[in-house]
This record gives sequence, C-alpha cells and structure tokens, in this order.
Amino acid sequence: MKLVMFDRKKDPKVDIDFLGLDVAKKVSAFHRSFPQFKPTPLAILNNLSKEWNVSKVFVKDESYRFGLNAFKVLGGSYAIGQYLADKLNIHPAELTFDKLVSSEVREVLGEITFITATDGNHGRGVAWTANQLKQKSVVYMPKGSSEERMIHIKSEGADAFITELNYDDTVRLTAEHAEKNQWVLVQDTAWENYEEIPKKIMQGYITMVSEAYEQLKELNEKPTHIFIQAGVGSMAATVQGFFANIYGEDRPITVVVEPDKANCIFQTAEANDGKLHYVKGDLDTIMAGLACGEPSILGWQILNDYADAFLSCPDNIASQGMRILAAPLKGDVQVISGESGAVGIGAVSEIIKRSEYSDLKERLNINADSKILFFSTEGDTDAAHFKKVVWDGAYPI
Repeated sequence: MKLVMFDRKKDPKVDIDFLGLDVAKKVSAFHRSFPQFKPTPLAILNNLSKEWNVSKVFVKDESYRFGLNAFKVLGGSYAIGQYLADKLNIHPAELTFDKLVSSEVREVLGEITFITATDGNHGRGVAWTANQLKQKSVVYMPKGSSEERMIHIKSEGADAFITELNYDDTVRLTAEHAEKNQWVLVQDTAWENYEEIPKKIMQGYITMVSEAYEQLKELNEKPTHIFIQAGVGSMAATVQGFFANIYGEDRPITVVVEPDKANCIFQTAEANDGKLHYVKGDLDTIMAGLACGEPSILGWQILNDYADAFLSCPDNIASQGMRILAAPLKGDVQVISGESGAVGIGAVSEIIKRSEYSDLKERLNINADSKILFFSTEGDTDAAHFKKVVWDGAYPI
C-alpha cells in the first residue's frame, strides 16, 4: 500500500454548500417517498475494535438499499427525479414518487430514455429508477464486466450491453449515443460542460451519508477517521463534503482508498501539480466499482480541498476486508460486502496488524482513541465472485 497525505488547507476554495445538511433533508425526503425505502443499518463492530485496539468501528451497510444490494441507486434516482421535475416545472419540494408515476405526469412527459455507463451498480440503479417511473433505459458496461450484474440490469427492463472498451472509453461511447439519439445521459462523473447531472447524483448520495451521521448522533458518537473508497471520486467527495459542512475544521481525518490498478485520484494527489492524472489500459482490478481511470473534475475539486490522505491498495486488501466482514468475531454483526465496499476495512486491518505499515498508522494518527467509520457501499452484487473470494480464499494476503 502507498499513502499520500495533504496538509489540511486553511483556505479551501471550492463551494460545498450543495452537500450540506439542508440539502440532505430535501434529498432524503425524496428517497423516503419511494415505497421501498428503509434506512440502511449502521453496524457497530465492538469486538473488531478491541482486536484492532481502537475505540470504535462503524460500518454503514448499503447491501440493504432499496433491495438492490448497493447504494448507487440513491444518486441515479435523485438525478432522474430532478431532471423530470425540471421538465415538469414543479418545485423540488413537490418531487415525490407518487407524483412522478402519476398518469398526468406520464401524459406530459411521454417516453424518455435514460442512458448510462456502469460496472453494474450504478446502471442497475438507473435501470430500476427508469422502470419504477415507467421510462426506458440503456446501459453500457466495460470489458470484463460481470454477466451476473448485466442480468440484474436487464431484469429491470433495460437494454444492456458489455462493450470491448475500458470504463472511461465506455463512458465516452455512452455520451456519443446519448447525443446521437437525444437520450438523457445519467453519469456520475463530471467533465467540462457536463456537471449538472453529476452534481445531482452526488446530492443523491447524501441520503446514505446523512443517515450515517444521524445514526452516529443518536449514539452520541463522532468519528475521528473516515476511510472512503473512490472510483471517479464522486461518492468520496460527497462523504467528504457533507462532513466538512457539518464539522468544519474539526472534521474527521478522511482517507480516500483506491485499487492500485485504477488509482487516478491517488496519482493526481501524488503529482499535486494542479492537473488531473489518468490511468490507461484495462484497469484490471477485482474492485469493479472502482475501476475508473479518470477523476471527476467536480469530485476532485472537493477532495483536493478537504481530503487528508489518499491510499493505493492491491486487490488482496479488498479480499481481506470482504473476509473480515463476512466472518466477524463472535458477537459482531455480519456485513456482506463486495470487493469495492470492503477495501477500507482491509486497508485498516493491514495498517494496524503489519509492522511494515507502522509509519502509515502513525501518520494517520490511528490509536486507542480512534473511532473509524466505513461505508460498505455494496453487498455481494457478483455472488459467484464473492464466494470465490470468501469461500475459496482467492486473492490471499
């Protein structure tokens, strides 16, 4: 593992008000209007915290989200809902599930096609939302994507295809198809002249983050550390932006975790030259949800201003995290976490256990008083691969 740390900036420049608590209340109200909505649990792993000799370990378990086994639906559903509200010229406060599926709305909107590129979870969320709202969806997936994840997407009524391109080139292909067919592109990565929908997707993710905050508040707890995984950086930036809004300079130490074969955020932080840095090629990592080679410009701006550290990890770190959560110490709750969801747990476990990482532990100020928050953003969305790792011991430490 490799670590880059930033000094905490005294004068952050990027606006994070759009990720604040007031916005969170509006976003959460929209998600709560869906009949399938339930808050996801916050697992408290007291015995793991004793094993690690830290004060607390918290894991937000998104495998329960809307019955879709991943958090991604939060972003896609909110962005699509906001798009439709704009088309209908209705106030966001009036934006509810019942309103969007009403026959009068259907008559006004007609049939709209939403298109996206995905490794699986985001595309399933977009497809599910379009299906729920009686609209159409098209989903493109990068080379090497899980057939199981594509089947899940198709089961929501989407037209889904696995391309022969890596993730970032699949995004470009998807954007071309959106423009050519006048479809609505719902992508969680922002680039020049494409920022509004990615911003709405980031706001959608706030429901997960604000739930964790409220659950911790009920326990009278505040995390000292947050380990949050990143692909293009949108979700990590939402977590960072929300907690920076809440706590200001007293915010937790935030560590952004990536696979070493797709560590575009890490490389951008390491260069620290004011430019975005890309990872090319196949991005061949088991962390499919993080297999992104180009940072979102919007996500990076927030992470650059507010994140404290960036960690690059090999695949066996994620597999270790999956096993730790799937086979918990006696008395701790089990968390079924996929490859992208478990990498933070795996990273902290190795930092604490292994002497070769003692400098990382010291630099990150992990000690007996630490209260560490993780977001397990997906369950076993590729069940066959989950068994390969957890049952068969693939990618051992």
